[in-house]
Amino acid sequence: MNTVISKDGTRIAYEINGKGPVVILVDGAFCSKDFGPTPKLVPVLANNFTVISYDRRARGGSSDTQPYSVQREIEDIEALINVGGGTTYLYGVSSGAVLCIEAVANGLPVKKLVIFEPPYFTDARRHEPPPDSERQLNQMIAEGRKKDAVKFYLRKVIGVPAIVPFILRLTPNWSKMIANANSLPYDAAVMGNFKVPKNVLASINIPVMVIASAKSPQSLRKPSQIVAELLPAGTQKILKGQIHNVSPNTLVPELVDFFNN
Repeated sequence: MNTVISKDGTRIAYEINGKGPVVILVDGAFCSKDFGPTPKLVPVLANNFTVISYDRRARGGSSDTQPYSVQREIEDIEALINVGGGTTYLYGVSSGAVLCIEAVANGLPVKKLVIFEPPYFTDARRHEPPPDSERQLNQMIAEGRKKDAVKFYLRKVIGVPAIVPFILRLTPNWSKMIANANSLPYDAAVMGNFKVPKNVLASINIPVMVIASAKSPQSLRKPSQIVAELLPAGTQKILKGQIHNVSPNTLVPELVDFFNN
């Protein structure tokens, strides 16, 4: 494991694999370089690129400097870009996709961006998170109620059925999700009011591919379509036969084709 110090002094843990143009992977809620889609994606993507995977602040091997702000997470990505030589491609998933949008809009030297199913609120999504989600999550974390924070994020922020947290508690993933619970208020902050940021998207002029899976719910596919249409240089790609937990063998050829052309 390698580390780099972000602008505010936070230690960001990362790994580098492969060779070629640099791609930085930005995870969504709960996930890290060692948990979630990234561990399976890295070895496949590293056949074509230098892949930097990392732990977002307050996760895994990364530290956490207070107070939090989305700008500080953008600075974390900037520190990793500098590690990779000063420019990069970016790939972001879910709330990590939204963080990538903010990073590019803030002027980071990103050549191309791919985002997977940014979870904005649209008319296709009936569930709307509480407006004070970030505050409630911060209170739970401050009180040491990590399990409650995980359940709150799943049920109230994301809006999954009650059976999902129950099933997850029976899997090895549950303890890993709890381990990264301190960062859940940060995902809520990144998402803000969950509305599509039209002005932010209009300011992004680099090529962006917005990916959704054909078997994902409409609540995830619709925001991807809207975002792609609002981006000046945006395109949309639908992955046939896939769900939100997309197969690397299906995803990577799309990334290779987009980044290399």
